[in-house]
Amino acid sequence: MKKDRSLGALLLLSLAFLLPLGCGGGGQEQSAKGTEKSQQAAETQAAPAQTQPQEATTAYTPNPEHGKQLFLQVCAACHGPDAKGLPNLGKDLTTSKFIQEKTDQELLAFVKVGRSPTDPLNTTGIAMPPKGGNPALTDQDILDIIAYLRTLQQKPIP
Repeated sequence: MKKDRSLGALLLLSLAFLLPLGCGGGGQEQSAKGTEKSQQAAETQAAPAQTQPQEATTAYTPNPEHGKQLFLQVCAACHGPDAKGLPNLGKDLTTSKFIQEKTDQELLAFVKVGRSPTDPLNTTGIAMPPKGGNPALTDQDILDIIAYLRTLQQKPIP
């Protein structure tokens, strides 16, 4: 019985070595060539993805409710929970002509950069930190905040 097990194991080992030859393996040289061909095929398939231009992202629809939550977490410390501003800190954003005159993309660019106290356009002398001091805010987060601020506008531009 022990002899039968040894013979079975030997047969399996033989098959393990012979099977690749029967499937077109042809030994180590041909196996290496097959691996090279597989790598080249993978690179060729990957290459078009790397050289093709990135597709334009779909338009983002801002979410003012999410913007309100973010505003309360990030912006309210200076602009107040009602966005009416706080003395010696942030301006009233509900009547801001600046917000009314700027596009969402212009406001996005402004919030991402902020405004230093030495900027001649800074009328408060207080720094507006980039992204309101929260570097984790994404463009979509900021657009949500802008959408929320648009819902608060009280006076149209004359």
